[in-house]
Amino acid sequence: MNHIARAFWLSRPGLGEIRTADLPEPAEGEVLVRSLYSGVSRGTETLVFRGGVPRSQHAAMRAPFQEGDFPAPVKYGYLNVGVVEEGPAELTGRTVFCLYPHQTRYVVPAAAVTVVPDTVPAGRAVLAGTVETAVNALWDAAPLVGDRITVVGGGMVGCSVTALLARFPGVRVQLVDADPGRAEVAEALGVDFAAPADALSGRDLVVHASATEQGLARAMELLAPEGTVVELSWYGDRTVGLPLGEAFHSRRLTIRSSQVGTVSPARANRSYADRLALALDLLADPALDALITGESTFEELPRVMPKLACGEIPALCHRVRYPETA
Repeated sequence: MNHIARAFWLSRPGLGEIRTADLPEPAEGEVLVRSLYSGVSRGTETLVFRGGVPRSQHAAMRAPFQEGDFPAPVKYGYLNVGVVEEGPAELTGRTVFCLYPHQTRYVVPAAAVTVVPDTVPAGRAVLAGTVETAVNALWDAAPLVGDRITVVGGGMVGCSVTALLARFPGVRVQLVDADPGRAEVAEALGVDFAAPADALSGRDLVVHASATEQGLARAMELLAPEGTVVELSWYGDRTVGLPLGEAFHSRRLTIRSSQVGTVSPARANRSYADRLALALDLLADPALDALITGESTFEELPRVMPKLACGEIPALCHRVRYPETA
């Protein structure tokens, strides 16, 4: 007997809806997962919601279990935590993370799910995909003990990077954002906060995650000579200008990209599964709860996504809660 599932789809840019679908019985080596929570990765998912994925990036931007194609109709998302209802004995009944869109139930290969450690609450585990991005960024950035580091952009990715950097010994971390409300998040993470105009300069490393041209320019201004900006922002179809004149060459500055789609060459001996497992282990820290700033039910998602996209709901990670009998 087939199971019935409900899924959130972008029917056209700016308009979402919930659709039903039949699910097959899981075959050998597959699991049936009932969703407990999913998370809206605000930067990427609202860009998708607005129809802003460039045609040249349609293939690169596909999520692992995406259905449909950009710009729409498309089922998109990759932060899902659920419980295995059917599958191999060692997984049945376990709470798992999967890079799956917003859907009440789903069938995937058993290898596609990662068991959530007992030390990590299911509601916090939705951050795993973003913390995984932060792990990869810090593998690329390679911060050193005692570095002076700034994160420009206090969104979901920027705050995840900040949370991990706060654990480095001897490092002074400052979170910079135009929204003064991010000061509360910085305090919860145990780091300094500043508005862009008040940010500390002479930084060895700046991680940029504001997705704005002004933020990137400010990140470069904050660097010490020989300093590096690691760029995490995804600009979609926007063109961004860089101030490469003035003192850029004389100060020998570096700008490098980091993107979670490839494991950092600095850790080429690690697999995607290794990286995700590490991210889940790091989520045992309750300070990361500060990154979850809103919650709604699955049924409310078609009304919530437009508000997230326009900034009416200024969330970091917006968590979606599923009914117990999905």
